[in-house]
Amino acid sequence: MSLNPFTLLRTDSSSKARAGVLHTRRGDVETPVFMPVGTQATVKAVTPEELRSLGAKIILGNTYHLHVRPGEKVIAELGGLHRFMAWDRSILTDSGGFQVFSLSKLRRITEEGVHFQNHLDGTPTFIGPETSMQIQRDLGSDVVMAFDECPPFPCTYVEAAKSLELTTRWERRSREWWKTQPEEGRPLLFGIVQGSSFADLREKSARSLVEIGFDGYAVGGVSVGEPEPEMMKAVESSVPFLPEHAPRYAMGLGTPPQLVEMVARGIDMFDCVLPTRIARNGTAFTASGSVNLKNAPFTRDPLPIEEGCTCPACRDFSRAYLRHLIKAEEILGLRLVTLHNLHFYITLMGKIRNAILDGSFAEFRQKFVSGYRVWNPEEQKD
Repeated sequence: MSLNPFTLLRTDSSSKARAGVLHTRRGDVETPVFMPVGTQATVKAVTPEELRSLGAKIILGNTYHLHVRPGEKVIAELGGLHRFMAWDRSILTDSGGFQVFSLSKLRRITEEGVHFQNHLDGTPTFIGPETSMQIQRDLGSDVVMAFDECPPFPCTYVEAAKSLELTTRWERRSREWWKTQPEEGRPLLFGIVQGSSFADLREKSARSLVEIGFDGYAVGGVSVGEPEPEMMKAVESSVPFLPEHAPRYAMGLGTPPQLVEMVARGIDMFDCVLPTRIARNGTAFTASGSVNLKNAPFTRDPLPIEEGCTCPACRDFSRAYLRHLIKAEEILGLRLVTLHNLHFYITLMGKIRNAILDGSFAEFRQKFVSGYRVWNPEEQKD
């Protein structure tokens, strides 16, 4: 396990919000941080150079998908994931455990791990704790996630408890595998708190992971279909039992107000597919809420997506032009809105961090959350 993977700089006096620095072998990452999702060794529609220009310091890769295609051995032969995708900054890879949840119809769970049918062609596939660690080592990840099972929502207490017991054994095996690897240049290893919506199971999971000992701790099993209050409860039930001087990561979250509220609850790291996913449908984030650029009122709108924004889309183009591109299904349209949304998320994290450091987070939180209109999927309709 690495020494001092996280430096805590300041904690907000009105909440549990923190500003810090995550130390990886490829450089420091200021927190709170948003990590763009690059499932298949690419953040959709965006080049690595564009990501760097947006200020991204760390992105995600997906262990399962890269294992299936093109295969971690191919990537390793070509110099590792960083060289493969021309990204010279930090990469966090998930463990493949989420596929235990998302590919539930194609799986069989045993004590050893998970037997899958490859979702591409049905080829039998196996991932267990040791397999997942080996894949992530071959990929060359800077932050590695322990192998876990993500239970569905809702599930019974008995189901959640049984799942947690298996997850804890798997995460202990993940940690034991990494202890056999050379310490020099070793990536950070994060454990994942599970326990579904049950506070006592969340506490039990967090305490078990701390006893095992990880470089950082994630809150998993959130954003899997549960109502927002349950999402917040999962974090509130986990964070108090995690070390203060270790990074905390909420997996797969969320909308801009949710990110602000999660920071207020003590979370340092986030990832989410929303910025790129809804951009492909013509929806853009702004400080006052999301806007569907397909809507008719933007036909002659000369303004940028958000006045004052310095992203490539807002700097050079109008809402009217972007609406035209999206309605015409031109690739440039979805690229520009994707760049805007990623810029919005990364910039939001910077604003939150600055507010924590200068003691104004309470005011920032109140103003941002109260002024944000929650994104409604129905707005995708013309």
